[in-house]
Formats: sequence, C-alpha cells, structure tokens
Amino acid sequence: MNILELIEKRYTAKHYNVDKEIPQDKIDSLKEILRLTPSSINIQPWKFTFVQNQEVKTKLAAVSMHNGDKINQAKLLVVFSAVEDLDAFQKVVDTELPQARREWYNKIKASTSEADLKIWFAKQVYIALGVGLTASIAMELDSTAMEGIESDKYMAILNMSSHKPLFAMAVGYGAEDDSNHIDKTPKSRRLLENVIETI
Repeated sequence: MNILELIEKRYTAKHYNVDKEIPQDKIDSLKEILRLTPSSINIQPWKFTFVQNQEVKTKLAAVSMHNGDKINQAKLLVVFSAVEDLDAFQKVVDTELPQARREWYNKIKASTSEADLKIWFAKQVYIALGVGLTASIAMELDSTAMEGIESDKYMAILNMSSHKPLFAMAVGYGAEDDSNHIDKTPKSRRLLENVIETI
C-alpha cells in the first residue's frame, strides 16, 4: 500500500477495541520513528512519553476534557511535550549537540524572546505529531490526535518539570462499531483546487 492509499485509509478513531493488544515491536518502532522526526536545525526540543500503564492512563483521561473514553480504551497514549525549562534545555544543547548546531541555536536564542522561542519549539513538536499519525496507520494501527488535555495537570501526573505537554495521541485498534470508521463515515475534505495552488 503506498502512502496515498494509507492516508486515504486513515481516520480518527472515536472508539477502540479494549481487548486487542498492540504488539511490542510496533510500539518500539513508533518510539524510534518519533525519535527520528525532523525538526528545524535538528534542535529536537521535545519529549515523547509512552503511557501503557492503565492506572496512569486513567488519571490522564480524567484531565483530558472530552477525550477520556478514547484514552481509557486505547492500549497506548503518547504524550507530546515541548521544552519548557530553557536553562535545562541549554544543558542538553551544550552536551548533546555538535558545535555547529550549538552555535546556531545560541544565535537564535540570543535574538529571540523566551515566549517566541517556546512557540518555535511547539511548532517542531507538531511536526512529530504528523509523523506519529502517519506512522501509526502505516503499522495498521488506529490513532486519535488530542489537543484537548489539561497541560498543567498532565505535567503533575507525569512528574514533568522541564517539558510541557501540548497534546496527546491515542493509539490502538479501532472498535468494529466505531461510527467514525472510514467504511461508515467517508473521509470529508475540501476540494483539492480550493486548498492547493500551483504556480
């Protein structure tokens, strides 16, 4: 199946099969795929938290607005977080990045406000979400992207201090009776000529 066929097949799961486990090799592959996500100047200002523990998922579900059922049903929740503590991240930059990239980042940081730097980081994390959603369907897994989370409460539950959760992705196998399945609710998008311009 080519990439276009995969994207045509992909849908946002609203209900998950609570009995079907995700093979560990697929979870391991998803971890590596997210690690390899591209970012501006390869800065990688993120953390991906894979939550399989049902007790922790239940706590997160309770602070996920209208997404609680999906989180409780899905076998995996991936939390996408951006750098929040710039001082802590500077240590990462100084110890993990090669000199040329370190110098590049330091120049950007010197001329950018803290607020704008964090916006830049957040934009990079959204790239990873797109990669994660596409990778999931490529592995025959269903997924749900969720911005509807209470970020500060996620931070507390996950004991985070240097990163701030922005959104999450439920992953698993969609329930057969999911009314949002592509066979029951055909994909609806605006016309190509209204969203694509060729010059």
